Amino acid sequence: MNTAESAALAVTLKERGWEAADTAEAAELVLINTCSVRATAEQRVFGRLALYTAKKKQRPAGFTLVVTGCMASRLGESLKEKAPAVDYVMAADARSTFPLILETVEKGVAWDASIICSEKPAFSFSAFHAEAGGVRSFVPIMHGCDNFCAYCIVPYVRGKEISRDPVSILAEIRLLAEKGVREITLLGQNVNSYLWEDHEKRQKIDFPALLEMVADEMEKTDGKLRWARFLSSHPKDLSSKAIKVMAERRVYCRHLHLCVQHGSNATLAAMNRKYTRERYLDLVAELREAMPGISLSTDLLIGFPGETEKNVEETLALMEQVKFLYSYMYHYNPREGTAAYALPDRVPDTIKQKRLAKVIALQKQHTVELLDARVGAKATVLIEGVSRKSKDELICRTGRDEMVVAPGDSSLIGEFAEVTLSLLQGNTFRAKEARILIR
Repeated sequence: MNTAESAALAVTLKERGWEAADTAEAAELVLINTCSVRATAEQRVFGRLALYTAKKKQRPAGFTLVVTGCMASRLGESLKEKAPAVDYVMAADARSTFPLILETVEKGVAWDASIICSEKPAFSFSAFHAEAGGVRSFVPIMHGCDNFCAYCIVPYVRGKEISRDPVSILAEIRLLAEKGVREITLLGQNVNSYLWEDHEKRQKIDFPALLEMVADEMEKTDGKLRWARFLSSHPKDLSSKAIKVMAERRVYCRHLHLCVQHGSNATLAAMNRKYTRERYLDLVAELREAMPGISLSTDLLIGFPGETEKNVEETLALMEQVKFLYSYMYHYNPREGTAAYALPDRVPDTIKQKRLAKVIALQKQHTVELLDARVGAKATVLIEGVSRKSKDELICRTGRDEMVVAPGDSSLIGEFAEVTLSLLQGNTFRAKEARILIR
């Protein structure tokens, strides 16, 4: 989401005649888009702010330093107390004030930041989110979250769920196709809960209906825009209707990131996840019946307050049953302002790390098993770029979200090709050739 929003801010800058600086020393404006989902993310931001504070002191004229994103929403103007070099704090839901900030910089007017950023305007989506020259693009379809998982700061910094007008979503998809984008990812803190209400037409468009509309629009591009994915899916809201659309409309890739977080019903209840392990496993079975060969990935949070060894064993057992292609695995860190912050029975760090190590080891085993089983198979890939290691090799991705390296040059970027997954090195396949599909 931050990548998409950063790209949208970059578009605003370019539309006003700004150009990217090569270094901070040459910049007239430095914009830091922040994340608060992990405490470590905020720590990195403070490290970056210290760096730019030092650089600002070294320049007689200085530069304008703007902080936006979730950390700006969480800390507000108090961020300036910790980092006085910051000129403007722009909340994640107040990016419509960005042109006002740019106007003050362009005119050299020292406006009061609190006047510019205190209005709390209604959240609005940007019209375009693609990074220049990219063949893949994110398309935000909703913002915010109403779930209030006990460990999560997102609802407090992103606010309530707001769905984007489907007309603007489809307009962006058309524009992306014209710009050469070949794959899109529909984005939201919880895409499954997308719901647009057209009061004039007395019509409601839910997520499955939007998936149908997106597929229809992509098919109008005559193969220019060929693949679609979506993130992130909350298990409590993933419906049979959405699975059916995904299975029937071939624009949707055979991969889904479905966040389970834990394998114990007791821990899931304490986390306020609002589903059980049994419900999650039923969803997995339904997905695999509808789309044989689909790959799944997930998030796993270990060491939540009150977690026991038995709870961890239940998580390992769920992993054995599902066998995720990959997982984002982390241990619980208290986030002030969340419901879990005041919970008793915190798990000591040493135990959290040992439990997490078990989860990581099992996931590595499953990843190797699943990838090994694919050696020799044929796959369609999207060629995304040139390898950093060799200008004669290309980085590609399958619809199952597997990485492939194949021979070729930069003229093939953005093409779809058929490859044979001939060798596995680490978690990346190698292919001897990439046969370009009919354009």
